[in-house]
Amino acid sequence: MKQAIPEITLNDGVTLPAIGFGTYKLNGNDGANAIRSAIDVGYRLIDTAYNYENEGAVGEAVRRSTVPREELRITSKLPGRYHKYDLAVNTIQESLYRAGLDYYDLYLIHWPNPKQDHYTEAWQALIDAKKWGLIRSIGVCNFLPEHIERLESETGIKPCINQVELHPFFNQEQQRKWDKENDVITESWSPLSRAGEVLENQAIQKIAKNHSKSVSQIILRWHYQLGAIPIPKSSSSKRQLENISIFDFTLDDGEIRIISQLTRLDGRMKDQDPVTYEEF
Repeated sequence: MKQAIPEITLNDGVTLPAIGFGTYKLNGNDGANAIRSAIDVGYRLIDTAYNYENEGAVGEAVRRSTVPREELRITSKLPGRYHKYDLAVNTIQESLYRAGLDYYDLYLIHWPNPKQDHYTEAWQALIDAKKWGLIRSIGVCNFLPEHIERLESETGIKPCINQVELHPFFNQEQQRKWDKENDVITESWSPLSRAGEVLENQAIQKIAKNHSKSVSQIILRWHYQLGAIPIPKSSSSKRQLENISIFDFTLDDGEIRIISQLTRLDGRMKDQDPVTYEEF
């Protein structure tokens, strides 16, 4: 029997599952099969992006699945090179054509690209696409407080989601605090720090042993208890099920603190600082 996944309510009243499935580098038929497997084991929030070049695989997985479309929450993202209003509108439409979907449940601006300084145009395009029924909810990725404040001040509309790099080595404490105070849900990309070193961490391994859980389950539960929505990725159905099975135990405050204290000043995996990073 699958565990019930809690629902998170966004500031627009829409609800999302408390954990999702990342699809970066899951492409083609193998990708579609892996994404369908994730849906089959219980994921209902599926995350893709225009620049992942797999919106088609996501759409195909949705069609292959026996789960009704209305029970799924499909996310995609607008790339940096298409922030100007007309380009953004065309790209949102193209995203839907690629996936073969009538609408996205959530559409995000992938990066602010502040040097180009067109992200407010992009945001207006998302606002209008929502009015036209192409998108249910709109949000951003990798936006700092000043970027989000500008969006709201110029359009009157605040994002409902801010998807950011968040893992034990980069816990985003200040950004999470700001998001919470401003009624924006934080979503975590690369929640397991792309595995590797974090899975070998002895402190987390000890916590995992105490709970008879895997290190990945401990980290994903940490995200959930921080109030963030993690979107782990795996092509293995066994690992997919393991990653989603985090709602039958609780970390205590001391365990949360131990994991949070692993954060580093240089914890970003690829030094992608939203102040300077420009996505293509």
